[in-house]
Amino acid sequence: MRTKAMSRILVEFKWYCGRMGTLSGLFVTTQEEIDNIIGKEVYFGEVLGKHSEIQGEITAEDFKVKSDDQAFIDKLVEVLGEHISGYSPFDYIEEDEEDESDEE
Repeated sequence: MRTKAMSRILVEFKWYCGRMGTLSGLFVTTQEEIDNIIGKEVYFGEVLGKHSEIQGEITAEDFKVKSDDQAFIDKLVEVLGEHISGYSPFDYIEEDEEDESDEE
């Protein structure tokens, strides 16, 4: 059985990008993973059209917990997987160039 700290949550991610549009996503994660991404830079690229260059820093306000019902989340993941729809900032975290050169 999962502890409260390890419990999964269904989260909506939403980023308003002015007149270019909105990025949103629905996925399953943990509160710990959300806490760890706060303050990190993400780069989505030109996902809202040519020259859109969507990037910025993740804040706590970018996420809204939709459910913490473990039975519901377990069934949802069984049927649809952990990434339900849209964009997940976890897939777009900018790697520090210094870290990349250290690996070479």
